[in-house]
Amino acid sequence: MPRIPVMQAVVEVLKSEGIDTVFGCPGAAILPLYKAMELDGTIEHLIVRHEEGATHMADGWSRTTGNVGVAIGTSGPAGTNMITGLYTAMADSVPILCITGQAATAKLHQEAFQAVDIVEIAKPVAKWAVQVKEAAQMPWIFREAFRVARSGRPGPVLIDLPIDVQKQEIEWDSSIDAPLPVWKAAPHPPRVERALDMLLAAERPLLLAGGGVILGEASEELLELASYLQVPIQATLMGKGAVDEDHPLYAGMTGIQTSQRYGNASFFESDLVLALGARFGDRHTGDLETYRGTRKFIHVDSEPTQIGKVFGPDLGIVSDTKLFLRALLDLARSRDAGREPGPWVRRCQELKRTLLRREDFDTVPVKAPRVFKEINEFYGPDTYFVTAIGLYQIWSGQHQKAHLPRHYQVCGQAGPLGWEIPAAIGVKKARPDAEVVGIVGDYSFQFLVEELAVGAQYDVPFVLIMLNNEYLGLIRMAEDHGGYDMKYEVDIHYDVNGSDNVKIMEAYGCSGLRVTEPGQIRDSLEWARKEADRTRRPVLVEIMIEREGNTANGTSIASMREFEPLP
Repeated sequence: MPRIPVMQAVVEVLKSEGIDTVFGCPGAAILPLYKAMELDGTIEHLIVRHEEGATHMADGWSRTTGNVGVAIGTSGPAGTNMITGLYTAMADSVPILCITGQAATAKLHQEAFQAVDIVEIAKPVAKWAVQVKEAAQMPWIFREAFRVARSGRPGPVLIDLPIDVQKQEIEWDSSIDAPLPVWKAAPHPPRVERALDMLLAAERPLLLAGGGVILGEASEELLELASYLQVPIQATLMGKGAVDEDHPLYAGMTGIQTSQRYGNASFFESDLVLALGARFGDRHTGDLETYRGTRKFIHVDSEPTQIGKVFGPDLGIVSDTKLFLRALLDLARSRDAGREPGPWVRRCQELKRTLLRREDFDTVPVKAPRVFKEINEFYGPDTYFVTAIGLYQIWSGQHQKAHLPRHYQVCGQAGPLGWEIPAAIGVKKARPDAEVVGIVGDYSFQFLVEELAVGAQYDVPFVLIMLNNEYLGLIRMAEDHGGYDMKYEVDIHYDVNGSDNVKIMEAYGCSGLRVTEPGQIRDSLEWARKEADRTRRPVLVEIMIEREGNTANGTSIASMREFEPLP
């Protein structure tokens, strides 16, 4: 067995796990890994301006490829800066690997420079956090990290590397090594039988596609089952894009924020919900008593402890979504249970035609729904979108159409401001030939704005569409309409133009323009597409929207408050 530097073995493991791009920031305590990457020369590295940015780039890369994204940092504050990214990935079941350098093992108890117990800090927001104490363990721990990140409910892992361990040599032969197998839970056949019995007995069933359908690459099976049994499909926010929203069987999104009117209505009329890889988040369910009603629930999830976490379903099934849907479809076909469209399908289609929200506003300042009307009409189904948190995310969920899995990426639970710019970089590095668009608010834009420099330095073109109301809009709405009767410390407007976001773009060597009228939106999107292609850098379209526009919302899916006139 050849004897090689241990970090060379780590690089070989990364490559064999399908990693061709990593995002990070070098520091003294992680330089042995950087030396190994330099000598290898086949893994592209992008220097970030903040380690949180590295985690979100790895996140966007992972959501796009389905593989494990990798972020690298040194010791001390590099690791603590990664915590938000770990939490975001944990919350949305995104497999990423964070690698941190660490002080020498003999110094860890002496308060050495930039020595912090990052393993203990990271444990609550990671599937696994571990410090490598023996060099011979290194390749095996990295193999296990990839296996853990991919297994069951995917999620993030952190590996902490003391510098003295990084400098050692080990016996290792990459030619006889391979990734560890990832086991996927198959459904127990009697439970598949029970699920089909319940589905066929229901008069008004719905299939609910959660993020697990996308993570499990199960969209084709979902649509095949729905078409065979003629059961309408809904999606959660994390499941958006699991099925084309223009498909006749798509019945919308239920929720108290990101939802369609027809989605809430069809859910409210349903008598059975088969939830696939969904976690019943509180922004989806709202008031649980109303959400549950008298309808029955079947909950399928690859992670056993997810079942019953929010409420006990009538039937729980531990399974990979793809394997479950295939088993259910095979069983349905063996029973010759196929159906033609019936009254329930037609009812959902009627609700979809009639219970809409208005988007054709021509007023100045621009109303946000008009922005998404233009986005839907301008961009094709192959476009990749990223968006984070705020009123703009809610408007996007309500109005923006998604057509393909992994093409609509959103922070569904953690909601970190600033996610869009680094995530868009990760998406574009994963799909260099694709059109990538970030939907961002004026406040979120400034949280990790420094990562624009990464896009400029490495020629990573994408378009940012900013909805600028010069407010912390979601919090202003919560203060104003949530029983507080105030607008305290949420107004970020100052001077005549406030922050000049176009000049901020220009300061980073990028381009931008400001839009003030709805009739300018389409031309600005066309300009941005051409400008991104010409400059090979990020481009901003800043749209000034009405300052106190509100999204439809409520505490119950049965009692949503609509702020805009309805069609």
